[in-house]
Amino acid sequence: MIDNNLKEPNLKINIAGVEFKNPIITASGCYGFGKEYNELYDINLLGGISTKGLTLEPRQGNVGVRVAETNMGMLNCVGLQNPGAEGFIKDEMPFLEKLNTVIIANCAGKTEEDYVALLEKIETTKVDMIELNISCPNVKTGMAFGVLPSEVERMTRLAKKATKKPLMIKLTPNVANIIDNAKAAEQGGADAISLVNTLLGLSIDLKTRRPILGNNFGGLSGPAIKPVALRMVAQCFKAVKIPIVGMGGIQSTQDVLEFMIAGARAVQIGTANFYDPFICKTIANELTTYLKNSKIEDINEIVGTLVYN
Repeated sequence: MIDNNLKEPNLKINIAGVEFKNPIITASGCYGFGKEYNELYDINLLGGISTKGLTLEPRQGNVGVRVAETNMGMLNCVGLQNPGAEGFIKDEMPFLEKLNTVIIANCAGKTEEDYVALLEKIETTKVDMIELNISCPNVKTGMAFGVLPSEVERMTRLAKKATKKPLMIKLTPNVANIIDNAKAAEQGGADAISLVNTLLGLSIDLKTRRPILGNNFGGLSGPAIKPVALRMVAQCFKAVKIPIVGMGGIQSTQDVLEFMIAGARAVQIGTANFYDPFICKTIANELTTYLKNSKIEDINEIVGTLVYN
């Protein structure tokens, strides 16, 4: 039973000077721009929203099958379908800027010039924070900007020059050593890091012996990747001093707490929204119950409290 005489626990967290009412943030690509979910419940209950991945110009995304279900997860190769910077500012920002929750613009691009131009446009909006998606193709090297630590640091420095908004770098798990990349983001001037993005995966149609996804490979998300994401968050927490936002397979209050114990200041919830559109609201409410039952006055007390064997 909950002792109703207990002090109401504090769920507020702070990342790079931005205050969130609670640590629950919706993950980019899994929540659109929030309009549809706001028809189901008041999304002002959330700590924040990370927008659909934005690019400088509008994108239709990849052709063919773009989503495939897997055991304990899903693969996607949507291809960053989005309205582009101008469309976002004109059609989405009027709704977002009226919300009483933190708005994080997830920004992507194919070239350095794309990133800079996009950030300069977002700089004119009331977006609270930038989340730089550097898992996108680098046309010069043929690999994602976020694979090599040297590229992570360079792109971070480039972005810091293009925006005065707090900058969070979203790290891909498809690297040799996540610690090196986290350190590179910190050295480049990142105000925070978020991890992990999706793992690269493949699903095959036995009848045709062809990949199910139109783009052949896709990003694996969902509960299947949680142990990997949790491990990487714990490793990065010991390696860097900047705040960490954890994500990857979170579908319950317990998952959120595990990520925070591992070192995440906040979390992003993505794939779970597809099968339970109320999941973020449910978890945000359950966190208060957990803290009261555990007699924890401030949720920040549990961050990074993992005890190793």
